[in-house]
Amino acid sequence: MNVLGIIPARYQSTRLPGKPLVDIRGKPMIQWVYEAAAKVLKHVYVATDDERILRAVKAFKGKAVMTPQTCPSGTDRCIAALPTIESHANQPFDIILNIQGDEPLLYPAMLEKLLTCFEDPATEIATLVNPIIQQEDIFNAVEAKVVFDKNYRALYFSRSPIPYVIKEVQTKWLNQCTFYKHVGLYAFKRKTLQAIKHLQQSSLEIAESLEQNRWLENGYTIKVAITKHESVPVDTSADLERVKRTGQ
Repeated sequence: MNVLGIIPARYQSTRLPGKPLVDIRGKPMIQWVYEAAAKVLKHVYVATDDERILRAVKAFKGKAVMTPQTCPSGTDRCIAALPTIESHANQPFDIILNIQGDEPLLYPAMLEKLLTCFEDPATEIATLVNPIIQQEDIFNAVEAKVVFDKNYRALYFSRSPIPYVIKEVQTKWLNQCTFYKHVGLYAFKRKTLQAIKHLQQSSLEIAESLEQNRWLENGYTIKVAITKHESVPVDTSADLERVKRTGQ
């Protein structure tokens, strides 16, 4: 199984412009992500829309390719980057990982766990989930929640609490049911990644603003694996300060 890790990294961000390049203990954030991924994967590339990020990656001896600024999502940026990367590497890849460029506390074990999903040859797309342990996270619309079947195939992703525990007060929901939040790491079989680029936005995707619902609505299966690790996405200056305090 020939595996490629792609780290989408765009420069513009409404709440934290230029965040791939913000300094965290002497390194740009994108370098922390890259080095964590490289502990597991032989082939890692950054896919960016900005020359400043490209130069920063090359400065720490990483690999990067340019992609259009018009890519609407990280998945689209991975799709756009794949032909160039395969040309540079002079080889096709079987599995492509979409690794979030704004999670500098990424645990390499999370990537290893994600790849175990492909021990099942039927897996088309894989992602990670994490048990919710804080009551308030169930009702936090920023956190995507997921429910899945007994074979660990995702049924639905939502920003609302799922499942809804109808016969219990909300303060006791964690005592009645295990809730899972989505961890934004994806892995795709190559043919699946190439196919989903042709899918139009779907109604459930638009309603929830969650692109994975588009794949489910079009009949693709998403295998989930449970991880005990929890990364910290950096979306704001407050998130950045939290990461600097936390370390690894």
